[in-house]
Amino acid sequence: MSLLARPSIAALGAKTLQQLTLLASRRPNGPGSDASSHARFPDLPRNVRELTIPTSVAPARATVYLPAVMDPAPPVHVNFHGGGYVMSLTELDDPLCRCLAAEAGVVVVNVDYAVAPQHPFPAPARQAFEVVRWIAEHAAEQGWDGSRPTVGGQSAGGGLAAAVARQALTEGGPSIALQVLHYPPLDLMTNAADKRAAVAKPMLRPWMAEVFDSAYVPERKRRADPLVSPAHPSDTADLTGIAPALVITAEYDLLRAEGERYASRLAAAGALVEHHEVVGADHGYDGKDDAKAREVYALIARHVRTVRGRDA
Repeated sequence: MSLLARPSIAALGAKTLQQLTLLASRRPNGPGSDASSHARFPDLPRNVRELTIPTSVAPARATVYLPAVMDPAPPVHVNFHGGGYVMSLTELDDPLCRCLAAEAGVVVVNVDYAVAPQHPFPAPARQAFEVVRWIAEHAAEQGWDGSRPTVGGQSAGGGLAAAVARQALTEGGPSIALQVLHYPPLDLMTNAADKRAAVAKPMLRPWMAEVFDSAYVPERKRRADPLVSPAHPSDTADLTGIAPALVITAEYDLLRAEGERYASRLAAAGALVEHHEVVGADHGYDGKDDAKAREVYALIARHVRTVRGRDA
């Protein structure tokens, strides 16, 4: 275990990344800025409003993306952004959210959830679940159909979406129509240094994963929790009845193997809708590769439409 895996050092590293992320988001039209995310895919309209959702952890601010044509009581998709559980990269998912609103015809709630080290596990996982539960219970007040929301996320957001689906299974609801797990971390119990990527220098380096994992779950024994490591062999619970899943992995990603393992586990439980591998891509590929991003976002949109019975 490296020094970066020590909780105190990981927490310091995570806070440094938070500050750098904040600075990048404020750069006018620079890479990583909010404006640059909003400028991608200009054919996709951006019709948004803000919403704050009460939870036991803290109020969760969210950006709501509305379809250009609002059907009566449109269904809801809840999105959780990536960022290693430590960075609030909500606006990085703006292109995805606009795509889903436009192509799936759903209301997309993009959640700015609590992050570590200020809010370590289980706070983000619990808050994410409470957000989805609140939407299921209060969507009608917003003019939406929250009876069977879909949930999803990229990277750490995918890990949270998996945790939401697991809590919904064990707590008897809400009923989730689909969980979209896009290059998610699903095994924090395995040391990052022991994970292998298909390329020598993957985008997500083991040292980065050590910082993220240790900041999010400082107590190593807690990383075996099913809400953290459902792809680790120690989790043997029956997943029958869990929300149907679209699992997307990237060929060169350090996290590819755990995504594949969880996809196989979901398949055994009859809950895998599709496992799609993005060939020739690494972790976070969709932040730079517009062609691959549009292809995969369209795939997600098709699945979201299908599970809600919105395709002919």
